[in-house]
Amino acid sequence: MILKIKKTNFEPKQTFFCGQCFRWKELESGAFSAVVSGKRITVVESGGEIVIESEHTREFLENYFDLQTDYGEYIKRFSADPTLKAACESSSGIRILRQEPFETLLSFIISQNNNIPRISGIIERLCENFGGKIDGGYTFPTAERLRGATAEEFAPLRAGFRAKYLADAVCRVNSGEIDFEEVDALPLDKAREKLKLIKGVGDKVADCVLLFAFHKLDAFPKDVWVKRLMSEFYPEGLPECAEGAEGVAQQYLFDYVRNNNGLVSIDNV
Repeated sequence: MILKIKKTNFEPKQTFFCGQCFRWKELESGAFSAVVSGKRITVVESGGEIVIESEHTREFLENYFDLQTDYGEYIKRFSADPTLKAACESSSGIRILRQEPFETLLSFIISQNNNIPRISGIIERLCENFGGKIDGGYTFPTAERLRGATAEEFAPLRAGFRAKYLADAVCRVNSGEIDFEEVDALPLDKAREKLKLIKGVGDKVADCVLLFAFHKLDAFPKDVWVKRLMSEFYPEGLPECAEGAEGVAQQYLFDYVRNNNGLVSIDNV
């Protein structure tokens, strides 16, 4: 399947490296590639188009890249606020990917108190040790494949204290205590509390999973960057224009702050 779309509010580099996913890589050719749900996807920028190539169906690709959503409408809404307007202008190519829940859960457990290169390395070792080999890479292991895995068995990943959290997550998913269909159907607060039954999963990790796997756009993950930005610009909370899409606003804000080396006065943007 080759899918060509207009390069409108979709910059692969911004989307893949804004902190929402960890397996996408930029190749020497300038293309981007990752194994997603068991199959490789390659994305190339060509003129004013984005060319997506994969064995996945068109329906899968449109869902994964959230192509049915008009991000221009979010940008228009958010631009009513000067800080969000600056963030949108800086990072207008970000889209919220619709990722597989089990992979997203384990990935953000691994992300705790960690940096992106190390997160990516741990995830790659997880795939190499427990996933399936395909042409040019490895698939992410399923919950069934990891059934019964202990923290000790995760030692080759060099995940540190996170290994015991991974083992607990695997156990609770396989037992049915964490049922992803149930989580998807729950309102945000109850879905968050459900995920927090897993050892090591707090509000931030839970909200990342709810935003990036379940597309609950009112989830608002707060890491140290976002907390600093909120303290500086939004001590009373996000503006009304972000209501119901706080997670989308978070991605623009997070990327904006990170790429401007910390908090930047709007007057200097």
